[in-house]
Amino acid sequence: MNYIEHELVNGLKTALDLLTDIPVEDSLIMVEIPKDSSNGDYSSNLAMRLAKILKKNPFDIATTLQSILEKECPSVLKVEVARPGFLNFFIKPEKHADVINQIIKQQDNYGSNSIGQNDKVLVEYISANPTGILHLGHARGAAWGDSLTRILRKSGYDVLREYYINDAGAQIYNLCLSLYARYMELYDRQAEMPEDGYFGQDVVDIAKKIQEQVGDKYLHLSKEEALSEIESIGVQLELDRIKEDLEYYRVEMDSWISEKKLVSQHRIEHVVDRMNQMGLLYESEGALWFKSTDYGDDKDRVLRKSDGLYTYLTPDIANHVHKIERGYQKLINLWGADHHGYIARMKAALEALGYGKEVLEVDIIQMVRMVENNQEVKMSKRTGNAITIRELIDDIGVDAARYFFVSRALDTHFDFDLGLARSKSNDNPVFYAQYAYARICSIFKKGIDYQKTETYTHLTSEKEIELLKHLSQFTDVVADAAVSRQVNKICNYVNKLAQLFHSFYAVSQVINLEEPELTNERLGLSLATKITLRNALDLIGVSAPESM
Repeated sequence: MNYIEHELVNGLKTALDLLTDIPVEDSLIMVEIPKDSSNGDYSSNLAMRLAKILKKNPFDIATTLQSILEKECPSVLKVEVARPGFLNFFIKPEKHADVINQIIKQQDNYGSNSIGQNDKVLVEYISANPTGILHLGHARGAAWGDSLTRILRKSGYDVLREYYINDAGAQIYNLCLSLYARYMELYDRQAEMPEDGYFGQDVVDIAKKIQEQVGDKYLHLSKEEALSEIESIGVQLELDRIKEDLEYYRVEMDSWISEKKLVSQHRIEHVVDRMNQMGLLYESEGALWFKSTDYGDDKDRVLRKSDGLYTYLTPDIANHVHKIERGYQKLINLWGADHHGYIARMKAALEALGYGKEVLEVDIIQMVRMVENNQEVKMSKRTGNAITIRELIDDIGVDAARYFFVSRALDTHFDFDLGLARSKSNDNPVFYAQYAYARICSIFKKGIDYQKTETYTHLTSEKEIELLKHLSQFTDVVADAAVSRQVNKICNYVNKLAQLFHSFYAVSQVINLEEPELTNERLGLSLATKITLRNALDLIGVSAPESM
């Protein structure tokens, strides 16, 4: 809640204490901004919520509260009662403008809040196998995960951004065989590609880089010796490319956890031994099973197959236990829609180990369909393969890519309109928001600086009040987006803020030398909007250009 809402809620609580001895839950006491400004700046339906509790007519309750509230709320100009029992608050115009100095004082910190209470949260996202280039299948989760961690940090959470590297298992072995075959081809030597190998140009490119590093060394080693070295070099080169693409996409990671390292530290064996000692496992048909149905899963799960190899689930359990052992109280994973069935078994394992299901929360990433001219676009025009993240950025820009991918709720399908993303029109929400920022910057390039003032008495028009009220909502929106993990709420806020500023600018002359006090107050309003818009765009990884 902003400072005015706090005042109104506290006023309602005080009025209730004077009105009745019956305890009323705080959750019943709320205010909201009505859609129609003729119904006030804020409104409350508290009287209707109290009707059954107090056994009175809601209009009569509201009328009684009205006389108390006008005395208890110094920011209120008047309180009106509307049937059947709404309390409509009209705020003194100068009180709305108090937010301007608050924003200008806080600058980059405006929007920060402490709702996270420094809770330690580990967010894992992307975690693509280091066997190829990041493509559109990774783009939505990467943009969403990075934006989410920015919002969580802004809201007082102690966040670690982690990438889990699947650098062990059959896929990595097939990558090494593929790289070995391509390397040998560079010297006109024959080497068979594995049936489940990687046939893309990116593997050829990595093989050439290996050649640049080692020359013809592997021609003189046994295949096994060469594969051992290729695994180390090849996986690192693939990982370096992933890191470069993420940096290009403005996505940062704090921690890179290797599955291979978990194996070398014997963490997988340790967690299996622990589960066995707790009576959570049993053997059947030569395999080792986890009694996951005891903890809500639809069937028991194999941890170690009859050939002695672990399933994918086993190192994943060890990885999640390792996260908890590092002191993280909440684990958040972003998984693709094809992993939906994986959630129950992982939660079951953590509950069985004594951590509780609530320690892990998983947000599912639904697919995005790329369209242009109402036609679906699946393939890269350059390579004929899936479009890579880098290609998308080179086509439409990182700002449009980041914004569009987080503009809709993560669990919904949507069509990503490439033509719209490229357009320089108000229909493109990225252009529309950035143009608002550039427009504000242009105002301050005219050589007239804002001079700090303690009171604002001239910002009384409807457009100014609407803009001020929206500015005051920013911190609440950030906190709400953090708690709900709905990054798209920031996009919604940005779009409305841009719309309100453009609307204000269209009817208001910001600089009018004949009215210096009004000019200065409007400069303050513009500066506060600039700061808030920049902070909001930064939360979703979008730049705020000073000119366009």
